[in-house]
Amino acid sequence: MSHAQRLRQRIEDEIVAGELALGSRLDENQLAARFGVSRTPIREALLQLAVTGLVQTKPRRGAIVSAPEPHLLLAMFETMAEIEAACGRLAARRLVAEDAAALRAALEGCRGALSTEDTEAYYAENYVFHTVVYRASRNAFLAEQALSLHRRLAPYRRLQLRVRQRLPQSLAEHEAIVAAIIAGDEVGAAEALRSHVIVQGDRFTDLVAGLRAQSAA
Repeated sequence: MSHAQRLRQRIEDEIVAGELALGSRLDENQLAARFGVSRTPIREALLQLAVTGLVQTKPRRGAIVSAPEPHLLLAMFETMAEIEAACGRLAARRLVAEDAAALRAALEGCRGALSTEDTEAYYAENYVFHTVVYRASRNAFLAEQALSLHRRLAPYRRLQLRVRQRLPQSLAEHEAIVAAIIAGDEVGAAEALRSHVIVQGDRFTDLVAGLRAQSAA
């Protein structure tokens, strides 16, 4: 990778990890000083991130961590839900012993994180859980697309988990997903994942409220 690509990866990782908050300004001088580089590769890295949608350029503010309009966010989650449903359907059809064991282990990881009541710890295990589902689809291209969009939506999925009682609800949904995949229930697995990911009604309202609260902070 070029220097700019490596910087892009580091900044992207910080956005996905929540270290750079939604709506926060990405000052080229500060980033250059922090990473010990000139502004040129930083500028190139931010341009690359703008293409992915994680960063956007605002008049008089420069580059900021993207906080998309609600209608676009809804469309992104709708797409993610359908991609994950496809992963679940294929996983239920093609499940091998290795992936079944990985699913059970990932579910136990989520249970352990829930017991700590630590949202960030649960998010980390949640990320592992979903990547295992993608891999279990045995479709490398689909898994790659799912992981790419998952990372794009990571800041918003993290916000969802901060809603009161969302963690135990998420775990219950994970249990239903694993049960359907291991049972070979293609329709059930697809529907369980679709329902798990999609945001609508109160869940969408809670997400938008969380975005506004974070932007105002």
